[in-house]
Amino acid sequence: MNNVIYNQIRIFQSIAREGSITAAARKLEITPPSVSKALKLLEQHIGHPLFVRTTRHIELTDAGEQLLQQTQAAVASLENALEGIKDTHQAPSGLVRITLSRFAYLLILKPHMAEFCAQYPGIQLEVSVYDGTINIVDERYDLGIRFGDILEGGVVARQLMAPFREGLYASSAYLEAFGIPVTPADLSRHRLIGYRFITNNRILPLILEENGEQLTLDMQGQLISNDIDVMADGIRSGLGIGRLFEPVYQLQADKGRLIPVMEPYWKTYPPVFLYYPKSAGKTKRVQSLIEFLMLKNTR
Repeated sequence: MNNVIYNQIRIFQSIAREGSITAAARKLEITPPSVSKALKLLEQHIGHPLFVRTTRHIELTDAGEQLLQQTQAAVASLENALEGIKDTHQAPSGLVRITLSRFAYLLILKPHMAEFCAQYPGIQLEVSVYDGTINIVDERYDLGIRFGDILEGGVVARQLMAPFREGLYASSAYLEAFGIPVTPADLSRHRLIGYRFITNNRILPLILEENGEQLTLDMQGQLISNDIDVMADGIRSGLGIGRLFEPVYQLQADKGRLIPVMEPYWKTYPPVFLYYPKSAGKTKRVQSLIEFLMLKNTR
């Protein structure tokens, strides 16, 4: 591949990521006409249009989708390799993009974020808090944190936290009004603070463990949320039985007000992993954050 085609592909990828020629030009710090010309030449070289353009939208064609999928990882790997060689004798610097769930932010990143920024003033952090699953290669994140180590190809996983349980908690006022549940059958008389899963917009059922088997229960309640703090507030307010990961429960300043119930049936979640593309892990800026988080959080 010659340098002209490589540059055209980089511009094409920027248009796809930014959603417009103008935004890509701004990101690349070149003029919109230069971006348009590079895209036109690339389309002529390939022999297919890469975008469908209207006055309001620009969308990838099938050929554009295919080109993006087949070149994205290769371009990122090459850029990271060049960066890794360039910064061998330099202090870590540049942008690091990390995606993680809210619970992972609260437990893993938030307690140490200021210390990391003070230790590495040349590194800029971009933190995306999202409870759904992200393909970090396609979305061009440098690293992410999530449950489990079943990942897409070319991605490395390193364990940060051992398995832990999701606890059930209620306020004393709620338990006085509705009684203390002891077995799953008792829950028919109770309210559950619901959790709406952000990726598929469905309400997550209550999942318990009984004799090594999972038990799924659909329960009604007055409050539904996709946020840990809202659910904890609902427990405090006596609106129902709520779910919190045990480490998140330990962070609550008033955890004595959150009374655990049905502990023998609590579900255990898999370990939490830090994951990143192999090529990104070789750059000094990303490697600095990886090793810092591993040092601070491995448990």
